[in-house]
Amino acid sequence: MDAITVHTHISAPRKRVYELIADVAARPAWTDHYMKDYRLVTPRSVGVGAGARYRLDAPGATRYVEYTVVEAIAPRRLVEDGRTGRLGRTRYGAEYELTEPARGVTRVSMTVWTDPENLIERIRESIRFRGFLRRRARKSLERLRRILEENTGEPLARATIGGYEARKAPRFGTPAGRGFSASDGETAPPEARPQPGRVGE
Repeated sequence: MDAITVHTHISAPRKRVYELIADVAARPAWTDHYMKDYRLVTPRSVGVGAGARYRLDAPGATRYVEYTVVEAIAPRRLVEDGRTGRLGRTRYGAEYELTEPARGVTRVSMTVWTDPENLIERIRESIRFRGFLRRRARKSLERLRRILEENTGEPLARATIGGYEARKAPRFGTPAGRGFSASDGETAPPEARPQPGRVGE
């Protein structure tokens, strides 16, 4: 697919805009209208090596995209490289360029491209995919602009590493998957508590 480029102007300092774009864990806050099941693929979420995986319900087929940040020059440029399509045969890339045309105003240019490996993948992408991606990318920059300009103070949605959910994580003192419960605030009797196995079992 030929590269598509969209841009917007945001009334916020360039450094602040860059920090939000460069934090890949914060992407769901402004891209979850088309990047579904978004999960980090590395513990780090900022800088070269950070990356994520998400699902695109695009016309013609559902596809997964996995990308890694390969260049991060604050506060000017961020480049992502990844794979998508069947068996990851299609290269994917995204690039963010930030300039400052006026004091306190940041121009964000977002370019997305794919490079299908074979004819089948090229045919799949020719079915309204380019228009789909352009519309979603334009909306994502508009959402980014609103977040930075309106500054409501509400916490932004954030992604976690593949499948990790903080609310379901083991609590200190309770082994994962072997908890016990008690009613009315009472502690469970000793026989209800998980017991360690004996040697030879």
